[in-house]
Amino acid sequence: MTGAALVVVARDAGVRTATTRELDRRYGCDYRVVAAADPEEATAALRACGGPAVAVLFGALGDGDPDGLDVLRTLHGRHPGAVAVALVRWGAFETARPIFEAITVGRLDRWVYAPQGRADEEFHRSVTEVLDEWSSRQGGGFEAVRVVGDRWDPHAQHLRDQLTRNRIPSGFYEAGSPEGREMLADLGLEDPRLPVVLVRFRPEQTVLQAPTDLELAEAFGLFDPLDPDAVHDVAIVGAGPAGLGASVYAASEGLDTLHLECEAVGGQAGTSSLIRNYLGFPTGVSGSRLAFSAYQQAWAFGTRFSFMRAVTSLGGEDGVHRLALGDGSSVRARTVVVASGAAWRRIGVPELEAFTGRGVFYGAAVSEAPAMAGRHVFVVGGGNSAGQAAVHLSRYAEQVTLLVRRASLAETMSDYLIRELEALPRVDVRYRVQVAGGRGSDVLETVVLRDLDTGAQTEEAGMLFVMIGSEPRTDWVAGTLARDRWGFLLTGPDLAGDGVAPAWPLARPPALLETSTPGVFAAGDVRQGSVKRVASAVGEGALAVTLVHAHLAALAGSGAR
Repeated sequence: MTGAALVVVARDAGVRTATTRELDRRYGCDYRVVAAADPEEATAALRACGGPAVAVLFGALGDGDPDGLDVLRTLHGRHPGAVAVALVRWGAFETARPIFEAITVGRLDRWVYAPQGRADEEFHRSVTEVLDEWSSRQGGGFEAVRVVGDRWDPHAQHLRDQLTRNRIPSGFYEAGSPEGREMLADLGLEDPRLPVVLVRFRPEQTVLQAPTDLELAEAFGLFDPLDPDAVHDVAIVGAGPAGLGASVYAASEGLDTLHLECEAVGGQAGTSSLIRNYLGFPTGVSGSRLAFSAYQQAWAFGTRFSFMRAVTSLGGEDGVHRLALGDGSSVRARTVVVASGAAWRRIGVPELEAFTGRGVFYGAAVSEAPAMAGRHVFVVGGGNSAGQAAVHLSRYAEQVTLLVRRASLAETMSDYLIRELEALPRVDVRYRVQVAGGRGSDVLETVVLRDLDTGAQTEEAGMLFVMIGSEPRTDWVAGTLARDRWGFLLTGPDLAGDGVAPAWPLARPPALLETSTPGVFAAGDVRQGSVKRVASAVGEGALAVTLVHAHLAALAGSGAR
């Protein structure tokens, strides 16, 4: 990344000079700052300094640069890997509408106010966010963990996905590449069990061969023993938006909070490359960044997290709930918030199951996007997650095709995403089509598509990302908590429905998010009737904590401990 260019294009000499000066002063040691009045001058200047990679394109928009968005679009076509940023004067509010429109249809990544003076920290905060976005797209840099393995090995893909979603800086090396062979030789491994994981951030480097999730967590120092006799105020199962929302509010309000997560923070939302409609992030935020920030927030308030432990059952007595864990241990809590979320539904085509992780990916699989360079990628699904994945993959793949069973996206996808997909030259949408099969040797090579109206089938080269709905992760409470026929947990007034579980045992009615077991609450995608939005999941997590307080108060009033 050293030596990449920050390009400022502005006919307005004042904006160009002020911006170039601030960029050079703050970032000149690590980046080349190039200033120009138009695209041709910028191209010539870049050529003169050796043609470095372009990290950010700053294009002025205003009275002196009325065609600034067109200029940016021209330059972005030449440097598609750069982040395109509109540069405006403070108070030029007439530029707002065209900027927002350009962001909506994917022709612009961000906008910033031009610096107002020396050391304009608001400007530099925005620039730092832009540079962080660009560097995260490139990979490289500090590697706390290194993985050596086969690119299409499902275990290696799982590890890459876990590391990426947990925002652990890591590097992946093909075992057969010169770098991979050299790394294995340096470690003294002649015939290792792949993938090999090198944990570099601990006082003593640890080398793991084909590690399980538990072995990896232990090597990271995350596998602390849990006290089976301690009784926590609340145990939260699942670290998606609902669980993290509950964790932040519970811990910040002084509750003894234990948080259990079997995989990575963020849940399905954590795989989204860019969430544009979450409150407070006008230019969007990646799901992993949002989730990791929430995790840090809860941790700072005092939540104790336990990773890589799956909860296998729920029981208890005398008002205390016991959660059995996959490693044979157990924990106890006075209340429980079930926020275990949902898993992506399988596509149901037998011959494709063998290619899972080797050309067939469930969810956005953000860590796999760079490997799609030069390929045709099919994204299956009609919801926001599928749309966000198509947008993200279009930065790498030669062509992205969104496959939709319906005749329209209007009922299932946000309008801003539909408009962005329509504007992206590398993305096309095919309606009334489904995946009927696929073929390949070591990896998926071709996909068989069926037209739902005519029945005609075609076979096309490409890889597959599947986001066709979700199934609640509630098998571990089957027969214990009331569920509907699809497996979603019934709560509050819905407990009067047709769920299969013990009847509600108390004289008082269940609280709004309370399950069929008093003191056990559900929040987020796992609950019947939930709104499949990040904001609503966070809100349900917060509401669950209010109900937890009420339940704990009732226990205290009854003398229960």
